Amino acid sequence: MTSLDRPQPKPGVMDIAAYVPGRESVPGAAKVWKLSSNETPLGPSPAALEAVREASRHLDRYPDGSATKLREAIAQAHGLNPANILCSNGSDELLGLLAQTYVKPGDEGIFTEHGFLIYKIQILAAGGVPVVAEETDERADVDAILAAVTERTKIVFLANPNNPTGTYLPVDEVKRLRAGLPRHVLLVLDAAYAEYVRRNDYEAGVELVSSSENVVMTRTFSKIHGLAGLRIGWMYAPAHVVDAVNRVRGPFNVNAIAIEAGAAAIRDKAHVEQAVAFNETWRTWLTDEITKLGLRVTPSVGNFLLIHFPENGGRTAEEADAFLTARGYILRRVAGYGLPNALRLTVGPEEANRGVIATLAEFLGR
Repeated sequence: MTSLDRPQPKPGVMDIAAYVPGRESVPGAAKVWKLSSNETPLGPSPAALEAVREASRHLDRYPDGSATKLREAIAQAHGLNPANILCSNGSDELLGLLAQTYVKPGDEGIFTEHGFLIYKIQILAAGGVPVVAEETDERADVDAILAAVTERTKIVFLANPNNPTGTYLPVDEVKRLRAGLPRHVLLVLDAAYAEYVRRNDYEAGVELVSSSENVVMTRTFSKIHGLAGLRIGWMYAPAHVVDAVNRVRGPFNVNAIAIEAGAAAIRDKAHVEQAVAFNETWRTWLTDEITKLGLRVTPSVGNFLLIHFPENGGRTAEEADAFLTARGYILRRVAGYGLPNALRLTVGPEEANRGVIATLAEFLGR
């Protein structure tokens, strides 16, 4: 059979390595702790759950195609103009829409060495050429990103904080990056974990978007708000970017339950602060305990840790993953991110956190 005998995907599509989600279950394990997807251990806000119950009574109606209620709630929470906000079916959708809108075949898109795998997928899907900028000490390197820019560069994706490393760029470095980019290059600041960061030199992107014509900030309700199952994302962007992406997106890309739940969740500031405090306590505890076991942990500002294992000697990441999984602790392999000797651990409930440390100690023979 030749290529003319059936429909063929456009160039670039078959170069994509499909995204593989973390595993959900362990056959035979008495109890399973899923610590692989950076989900909050506290669950969603009670107010969001009540909003879901109320919205479920009206599923015969189409949702508001502009997600007005959700955009206004986001705008109020962050002090923004709702006209500069666009909501989506998860922030992943926005990353794809931005690539579709601004990258044509042959254009280049830049992301960092250990950046979110979706960036490469969306650049390829748009027909573009993915370009990787090396990181320094598992952190984005502004000079390396700027050195990768050519006349064909149209978009730069920067996760800040980054997944899976948990590292971040201070606001001054992000400003230096924007200042060094040509004005026609779109800088996308993916701030999915912004709410967890408590550093004085961090800024999610609001300031840069407000003062620039080529910067976009994307956010999500999947992490600290505990609404991963509803798939809610949003971006804050210049009016011309919102206008362009609005022409590409589907007319009802945010469902009615998501609109109501998201609006309720973002207003529940007490729930967010509780999640931040819980994460600060247990991320510190986990980092200390893992370090005591003799393993290196990349300093993280997110709700997860990157744990490094030796390359040999019977204590590799692959072997640790198998040992932990068999005992019901599901962590995330990150070999696809160029980190074959590391596992990513989500900060989980207290029982899971203590259990995974005890199991790691057993694995290491400590």
